[in-house]
Amino acid sequence: MAETKHTTKSFKLNTGASIPAVGLGTWQSKPNEVSKAVEAALRAGYRHIDTAAAYGNEKEVGEGIKASGVPREDIWLTTKLNNPDHKCVPEAIDDSLKNLGTSYVDLYLMHWPCSLNPDTKQAYDDWDFVDTWRELQKLVDTGKVKNIGVSNFGIKNLEKLLNAPSTKIVPAANQIELHPANPSPKLVAYNSSKGIHSSGYSPLGSSDSPLYKNETILALAEAKKRTPQQVLLVWGVQKGWSVLPKSVTESRIKANWDLDGWGLTEEEVAKIDAIPDRFKVCTDDWLPINVFFGDDE
Repeated sequence: MAETKHTTKSFKLNTGASIPAVGLGTWQSKPNEVSKAVEAALRAGYRHIDTAAAYGNEKEVGEGIKASGVPREDIWLTTKLNNPDHKCVPEAIDDSLKNLGTSYVDLYLMHWPCSLNPDTKQAYDDWDFVDTWRELQKLVDTGKVKNIGVSNFGIKNLEKLLNAPSTKIVPAANQIELHPANPSPKLVAYNSSKGIHSSGYSPLGSSDSPLYKNETILALAEAKKRTPQQVLLVWGVQKGWSVLPKSVTESRIKANWDLDGWGLTEEEVAKIDAIPDRFKVCTDDWLPINVFFGDDE
């Protein structure tokens, strides 16, 4: 049986920093709900909060942190650079810090490998994510960001980034969609081979997830006397990545934190690994370029 103190587990990044294994995701959370969700999560014991400029809720996240009474230095806070801001990285981080009400973030991610012209909504023809990363690297010495990383990067784009002459810092993390129906084993293995931590968004497979009705998940949940959501989260943590379940309901936020004192055996993890279903919550069809190439499975 694997380590069963999941809520106090953390993963060591290539910078030496430690990222908590379980965090609260805030994507798609409605206005006026996020601050209460963040406050509830921190009061329940969470110490990892994930947001992004594109979510439009950084200010509420900051309000929730303040209302919780938990000291800022005890919280791991992640936010992300929005696609139209790739040519103005210094201004973008300052805006995020102002909205969050903090002087630094623990992890600053390039949200997508897509540099968008804010006027045309098309990809720049004179700038791409390699140029953006060059600018992100400059933030590390400012004290405004403790660690930098990427999000939604597959193997093809990571190869391009890591092989670029201007890349001096290997991303500390790659935040990607990770759940049993999108396990991306090749990508996770590639991340690990380069010393990049995999952080999983949509670890439950989104709201009303088909995984909640999956026979393998349901059977394990019944055997463990746990919810399908809890089984999915523990599976992710035991696979070696941080998980970012999102909810604005206090009872679910607390339930998603109730992960200690039990675990999955190697055989049980293997059963979940063997689930054949495949789906993606987040596609790239809303972007003007492809960033997913189907080569990460």
